[in-house]
Amino acid sequence: MAEPIRLWSGLAPQEDIESEDKVIQKSDGLRRISEVTVPTIEVFHAEKAKATGTAILVCPGGGYNFLAIDHEGIELCRWLSKNGITGVLLKYRVPRRKGRGKHAAPLEDAQRAIAMIRKNANQWGIDSDQIGVMGFSAGGHLASVLLGGAKRGFEERAEYQKFSTKPNFGILIYPAYIRSHKDSQKLAPELSFSKASPPVFITVAKSDKSFYPDSVLLSDTLKKLGTPMKFHAFDSGGHGFGMGTVKGGGEVKAWPRMCLKWMQDKGITSNQRSGY
Repeated sequence: MAEPIRLWSGLAPQEDIESEDKVIQKSDGLRRISEVTVPTIEVFHAEKAKATGTAILVCPGGGYNFLAIDHEGIELCRWLSKNGITGVLLKYRVPRRKGRGKHAAPLEDAQRAIAMIRKNANQWGIDSDQIGVMGFSAGGHLASVLLGGAKRGFEERAEYQKFSTKPNFGILIYPAYIRSHKDSQKLAPELSFSKASPPVFITVAKSDKSFYPDSVLLSDTLKKLGTPMKFHAFDSGGHGFGMGTVKGGGEVKAWPRMCLKWMQDKGITSNQRSGY
């Protein structure tokens, strides 16, 4: 297990207390965590023999109320590392903060995380222009906001001010909350994609009745904008399949291999060999 690195030297923005994470065990046996007040990153360095210089910030899902830290976090970071990509696990603040937008505190954590990766790029063997973000469900929404280049909503320390918080590419796995509540045919107002947006890979299952339409809308929007994009919808798999190793697996197990191929084709990685 990688050693957690605190994102904030003191209390996180607008927080007044620190407490232990709460572990949630559900009947499926997968670990979730909540009550996160001390956001961190954990760096899973790329295996040296396969290292590509690429890094990906991994944002687990959980409805902004908990984090599916294992099957949408640790498992992905280990897989990335085996394939020559440095996986950086983001443990962002949950549950939603009273009086703040659902993604307000998590966005602060994600922005600091990207800036921290860029600041330490040389030390961690990372190309500062090849830093992406991968998000699942609510983490996919968080990644989408980040890809839009949202301005920092907090007072930044001088040592981080010169580092961009916008990723160079995005990987969105069954992203949630993409559609506007007021008009389901439009993107949520906090999403700011354009023709100049970074390349995006999106995958979802058609049987994910709640959020399949979100991915379709996002795909159609990016296509119209001319944003570089790859979209694939599987017939089955439901919501929350992670790498395809939960809920019986099935055809969704192919998405990691497809994603690696997409990164190769886009020049995001080099000398990559899939271990999945």
